[in-house]
Amino acid sequence: MLSFLPLILIMGAFYFFFMRPQQQKRKDQLAQVKSAGPGTDIMTTAGIFGTIRANDGEKIDVEIAPGVVIRMLPAAISTVVTKPGDDLIESGDTGTEPGNDTPNA
Repeated sequence: MLSFLPLILIMGAFYFFFMRPQQQKRKDQLAQVKSAGPGTDIMTTAGIFGTIRANDGEKIDVEIAPGVVIRMLPAAISTVVTKPGDDLIESGDTGTEPGNDTPNA
């Protein structure tokens, strides 16, 4: 019985350090996708950026260029980039240095 104890401890550590955080990340991603409605900017798992135009729960329509709309599954959403009403520039930071019109690197 004592010979199985290290194996059980390793399996427990594997679960808590690898599997559980991945499950939590997936749960958060699904919640983010469900809250995404029309007008939300997203990035797909393929790296395509677009704006959700329609979401019927099973399929979403994403506009990837003016007049170009593709239909995909919600599971293909990797990240919600912005939500409607979010400001890209917060607290007056324009990303430029005073007297310089080029963005900070």
